[in-house]
Amino acid sequence: MSSSSFDLAVIGAGPGGYVAAIRAAQLGMRVAVVEADRLGGVCLNWGCIPSKALLTGAELVENLTQHGATFGVSASGITLDYGKLIDHSRATADRLNKGVTSLFKKNKIEWLHGRGRLDGANRVVVTGAGERAIDAKHVLLATGSSEWAQPSIPIDGVRVLTSREALESRRVPGTLLVIGAGAVGMEFAYVYAMYGAQVTMVEMADQMLPGADKEVAATVAREFAKKKIAVRTSTKFEQLKIEGSGVRVTVSKNGASEELTFDQVLVAIGRRALSSDLGLESAGVTLDARGFVQVDEHFRTAAPSVSAIGDVIGGALLAHKASEQGIQTVELIAGARKHAHAFHIPFCIYAQPQVAWIGLTEEQARAKYGEVRVGKFPFTASGKAIAAAHTAGFAKILAEPKHGEIVGAHIVGHGATDLIAEIGLAMTLESTTAEVASTCHAHPTLSEAILESALAAEGRAINF
Repeated sequence: MSSSSFDLAVIGAGPGGYVAAIRAAQLGMRVAVVEADRLGGVCLNWGCIPSKALLTGAELVENLTQHGATFGVSASGITLDYGKLIDHSRATADRLNKGVTSLFKKNKIEWLHGRGRLDGANRVVVTGAGERAIDAKHVLLATGSSEWAQPSIPIDGVRVLTSREALESRRVPGTLLVIGAGAVGMEFAYVYAMYGAQVTMVEMADQMLPGADKEVAATVAREFAKKKIAVRTSTKFEQLKIEGSGVRVTVSKNGASEELTFDQVLVAIGRRALSSDLGLESAGVTLDARGFVQVDEHFRTAAPSVSAIGDVIGGALLAHKASEQGIQTVELIAGARKHAHAFHIPFCIYAQPQVAWIGLTEEQARAKYGEVRVGKFPFTASGKAIAAAHTAGFAKILAEPKHGEIVGAHIVGHGATDLIAEIGLAMTLESTTAEVASTCHAHPTLSEAILESALAAEGRAINF
C-alpha cells in the first residue's frame, strides 16, 4: 500500500465532486478525486444528460406526428428506431465524460480509479485494482445518490426497471406502467409514449409532481391526458409479480385493490443516499435517520476536516445544487469566502410540456404572507408560442404584498426550463415585479410571458 498527501481529497466525481475539484485546483490546492465509475457521476452518465437526449427525440416525434401538419409538413410513414436514440444518448454521455477527463488533466487533478473509504478524518483508502491510501488536509464527500426501489420489487432490467436500466434498454414495450409521477416518472412516461408505448402512471399523492404548484400539476395532467398517457393519482402501488413475458401489478385506491398486467414496469419512486460503507464512523461523521450525512451551514460534518455536499446530504437532489455547494465549500476551505450563502434552487422537468419552478408555491406563499401578489400569463396569448404551435401552459409570478419582491415563480409550457433562469437571477438580486416589468423584453419571444406575468402582478397587464 502506498500513500501520498493532498490538500483536498474528493470522494465522488459527479456534478458536485468534479466541479468542486476544479474550483479547488483553481484556488491552488493539490486535489485528488476518488471515483470507481465514470467521471461526471450519475447526472452526466446515467441521468440528466442522457435522459435529455431521449427527451429531445421524443419531442421531435411529437412535433412531426402531432404538429407537422400545422406547418405543412407531411409525416406519414415515419419509422421509429428507438435503438438509434439510445445510441445518441450514450454518445452524448460519452462525449461529456471525455470533456470532464480533459478538464481534470487541464487542472492537474489526480483521478484515483476505485472506491474511497475514510480511515479517520484525514485519510482515504482507495480500493480497486489494488489498494492505496492517501492523506488529505480536507476531505469532501460527494458520493451522491442512487435509484431506490422497495426490496420486494424484483428489478431484473428487462421487465422491471429503474431509470438506470431504462437509459440502456432498447425495448419499447407495448404497455408500460410507471410507478411514481414525479420528475423522473414524468420524463420517461413522455419518452415511451412518444415512441409508441401505451403508458399508465400511478402516484400515491393526489396530484402529479408532488410538491409542485397545484395549478401547474393540474395543467400537466391535462396535457398528458391529451397524449393518451393515463395518470392515476391517489393510487398506491401494492406489489408486482413477473409472470411469463409480462408483469402483474396490484394497486389500490380508497382501499379497493385492482390487478393490472403490463409488458414492462418502470419504478420511479425515489432515490437513496450513497452513504454506506464509507468509513464515516472512523472520522465521527454522523447520519440522520434517513441515511443522509449531517452537515452544518458551511457543509462541515461532525469532523471539522470532512465536508459533504449534494445528494448525500439530502434536500433537493439536483445536480446544480450539488455544484453550487461544491464551489462554496472549497472556497470556504481555501479562505476565499467567509460564509456560505443561501441560494434559490430551480426545479426543472423536461418532458413536454416542460415544467420549471423556483421559490415558494402559491399555497406556501399564502401561508407565509397571507395576501400575495399573483401575476399570470397564458401561452395562448403569447405571439411566439402561437406561431410555434406550443400554446399549452402559463407563467406565474408570486410576490410578497408589501414591496412586491418576487418569492416564487412557476412555468409550465414550451421552453419553461430555460425561462426560469430570469426569475432565478431576479430573486438573487431581490428584485420586485415592478423591476422585471420595467425591463424591456425582446418581441416576439417566450420570455415575454415573464414580462407579462410581472405586469399582471402589478395590476397592469397589457396583452392578457
